[in-house]
Amino acid sequence: MLRVNGEDALFEGSVSDLLMHLDIAPRGIAVALNGAIIPRSEWTTTIVPLEGSIEIVTAAAGG
Repeated sequence: MLRVNGEDALFEGSVSDLLMHLDIAPRGIAVALNGAIIPRSEWTTTIVPLEGSIEIVTAAAGG
């Protein structure tokens, strides 16, 4: 089963497709697939697996 930010999900497509499906703007975020950061330049070509873990995190200002 695929998990997106800790929740079960059913999805087929690329990382970019997933972000659009979830209505997440790509600016200021990072995406990790099974613990490895996916470079933004590879979002359109990286296919989301049917099983695994995706974490989508938003950059936060502050210190």
